[in-house]
Amino acid sequence: MQKEEKQLEQSLEGLIQRVQELKNAIQLFLLKLEHEYESLNWPSVLDNFALLSGQLNSLGRLLKNDKVPALRNHVFLPLVLSPDRDAELEKLTERRVMMFNHAVVPDYLRTKPEPEVEEKISQLTNKAGTVVQETAQKQFNNLNKITSNLLDIINSAKEEWESESNQKSSQPVTFSTADTNNLVSTILFGKSIKVTRKPDTSNTQSQGMSNQQQQQKVQSATVSKAPSAIKTQIKAASSSHPYQRP
Repeated sequence: MQKEEKQLEQSLEGLIQRVQELKNAIQLFLLKLEHEYESLNWPSVLDNFALLSGQLNSLGRLLKNDKVPALRNHVFLPLVLSPDRDAELEKLTERRVMMFNHAVVPDYLRTKPEPEVEEKISQLTNKAGTVVQETAQKQFNNLNKITSNLLDIINSAKEEWESESNQKSSQPVTFSTADTNNLVSTILFGKSIKVTRKPDTSNTQSQGMSNQQQQQKVQSATVSKAPSAIKTQIKAASSSHPYQRP
């Protein structure tokens, strides 16, 4: 008896620890839903659900362990029922249970589902028992067909996503990091820029100016000589006129 009691006590400690971890995870998730609902995204929600699911599975494995005694063989009996407020009970239950009275005991020490739930379960069980084997097999086949179709759709979508990602990763590179760095260095620091000297055009400009001055002198000389030639020709014509008056 002492060995069984010790084994039960150790298993209860492990169960209490696992339940406490599960409770903390649920509290954190509820706080996120209440205070971080604006920034909360779907992957984060799925991560929280996965954490809760893993903790529930670990708790179930612990209950099915061979070292844990079958708790269904043990019975909880309320030793004291009081309508007065119990401060110690309030502290242990984190203010969820204020007193241990006749209204609380049926809910917290219940070993069977509530009557409404138990009735619903019995109805579903009776309905499942009345189904013909052929009908059940047809429904089973239809369910397998729907599941296989869903799996095909999911696998095809996965293949398309993988092919698209592979195509994106296999696209040729259209840029060069080294060229970009050289261009930035050239613009900011003048790297690789050679300074070229301009040819001396002062002599060419002076020669051009002297040629222009000479041309202007020639043109002015021709213009000044033209009127004298015309005047000479007029005088000569007047002296040789046959009808000159005396």
